Amino acid sequence: MISGENLFAVVLPAGGLGLRTGGQIPKQLLPLKGKPVYRHSLDTFLSLKEISEVVLAVPQDWKEHFENDILNAGISTEWKNKLKIVVGGKERWQSVRNGVHALTSSARYVLVHDVARPFISKELLTQIFETLVSKGSCIVAKECADTVKVVTNGKIEKTLDRNSIWLAQTPQCASVELLKNLYQKIDEAPLDFLPTDEASILEYFGEQIFIVKGNSLNDKLTTPEDFERFSNLKF
Repeated sequence: MISGENLFAVVLPAGGLGLRTGGQIPKQLLPLKGKPVYRHSLDTFLSLKEISEVVLAVPQDWKEHFENDILNAGISTEWKNKLKIVVGGKERWQSVRNGVHALTSSARYVLVHDVARPFISKELLTQIFETLVSKGSCIVAKECADTVKVVTNGKIEKTLDRNSIWLAQTPQCASVELLKNLYQKIDEAPLDFLPTDEASILEYFGEQIFIVKGNSLNDKLTTPEDFERFSNLKF
């Protein structure tokens, strides 16, 4: 374990509406194994002594709902002091930016994790902490088990080497200072593409990014079938 506490902060983007689940409320608020989806990862991060601060970025129209939900959950004073809720942005990367700018602790590094990945393990987080400190920016990713085809208009164009293909997960992690500097650069010269994750921003600016090997337990909940599969998990 990394020596010293409070090196790390967390931003949890929960600003999307999650319409692919087919529900009437954001998917992060749907029940999963006895509590809302977002609470699983939130509780994991709040429970870790290495984490000094957690910022939850939520939809503007649902901010009060999240605040009441957490209040009614009866979390400890210690956890409340570590948690801040902010309004997310129009796009995911903007929600993350809002969260990063809301950090007030002296944490050196920030982990960005999708709350739609509710079962991040403490063992995996330990690997992330060590990689961040010893190597630098990193993301969790999973090796690709399937053959990957490039398709245009319903026709296969070519086959990619799956040995070089990794499926990006979260957390995606960097130093707080680095992300703030890159956001400043984006403000000065807006990007000509829509970033889908933090890694795409780091890549664009030529930053080195390391891989921490993920697993299927850290998959993302997107469809009703995903909810059924995760609800039946035994651990």
